[in-house]
Amino acid sequence: MTSNGPVPNARSEGRGPTIWLAGTPDDLAPWMPLGIAGIVTNTVVLNQYAKPYGSVIALIKEYLNITDKPVVVEIDGHTVEELLAVGKVFTDLSDQIILKIPCSANGLKAFSALKKDGIETFCTTVFSLTQAAAVAQAGVDHVLPFCDPVKAVGGDPTQLIRECVNMFSGWEERPFIMAALVRSVETAHAAFRDGADELVTMWTVYRDMLEHPLTDQWNKIFMDEWVDMHENGLLDGVPVELD
Repeated sequence: MTSNGPVPNARSEGRGPTIWLAGTPDDLAPWMPLGIAGIVTNTVVLNQYAKPYGSVIALIKEYLNITDKPVVVEIDGHTVEELLAVGKVFTDLSDQIILKIPCSANGLKAFSALKKDGIETFCTTVFSLTQAAAVAQAGVDHVLPFCDPVKAVGGDPTQLIRECVNMFSGWEERPFIMAALVRSVETAHAAFRDGADELVTMWTVYRDMLEHPLTDQWNKIFMDEWVDMHENGLLDGVPVELD
């Protein structure tokens, strides 16, 4: 388990689970200063978002331009040697880069090699407790149980998160548990409730996480009172701006 970075720092400071975002550089730039831990990519979004930039490397450089926080780059390859060679291309770009690799036998070997080199890693496409145990023993820093794909086939989207929390609870050093492929506020709620250390979602879901009809109602009540105080001279000396 890595000893520094946004997730262990949040835990040591008692700040609860961290939130990571996915999206285009333009979409993510306004959100990054708002307590977001970092940016996470996968090969689906890389294939989509890289086209306007001409290459994946150019896209990653643009992510690095909009934040000084970690940028998680998902890589793939047909052999361990290919995974390590591809990973080096990206880790050489910046110390901000973290590698994300799918769960596989080659991935296990890559995690072990990268751990020896001190490179932080995420393991994606985790759908079972046995997979989580195997990649954790191989030295991965973050285990990513997929959530909404399980829900799509009638399963409990956060059951694996609960199982990982229980399995890792007695470990002196354990990987962080990141709720991944979270496509709704409902699933995000369940992931936090069930003990996820971190969560990655699209910026649009994060935006919706901030909304609640009662929040809207009470914000209006409080703003109306604020304006009434201003109109009655009770906020003299306070810089009030009215729409």
